[in-house]
Amino acid sequence: MVQCEMCGTETASPKRVKIEGAELKVCDECAEFGTEVQTESTSSSSTKYSTSATTDSGGRSSTTGSTASSSGGSSSRSGGRSDMYGDIEELAQDYDERIRDAREAANLSREELADQLNEKASLIGKLERGDTLPSDEVQSKLERALDIDLTAGGETDDTEWESETSTGGYTLGDVVERKD
Repeated sequence: MVQCEMCGTETASPKRVKIEGAELKVCDECAEFGTEVQTESTSSSSTKYSTSATTDSGGRSSTTGSTASSSGGSSSRSGGRSDMYGDIEELAQDYDERIRDAREAANLSREELADQLNEKASLIGKLERGDTLPSDEVQSKLERALDIDLTAGGETDDTEWESETSTGGYTLGDVVERKD
């Protein structure tokens, strides 16, 4: 028995359905909320760039090639897929204080720091007040010039969800309430 990834009920034959852009294995009741995804059988000789040869009625053979999508095709949808945002470091909540404290510790005015970074002094002021977020380029300039780290590092507010199911797995049904 498999759990429905949407409501958490046990189902013997889950359907693979695309709901709001996400592919889920769901029960028959939840399948109505999306469109069923057709699973294609893959052969062991299949590659990312597979070609198939056909022969027309005149005896000539032609080769047609098909390439997988930029997401890597169906083989990348298995459990080993990496999160595209996994390597992006998050900006620290107190980035404005870090910038101001480091600038003052270096005895630099906003104008002097801006000249050093080849940026406007008004941008430095906005960053120190927290009115704007630094672009990646400005962030790296600030980190190099002031010898500081503006990333959040190991500070995470992620909390573990407690599943109410007997198997201990988390489903969408543990988090979302259905509106019927």
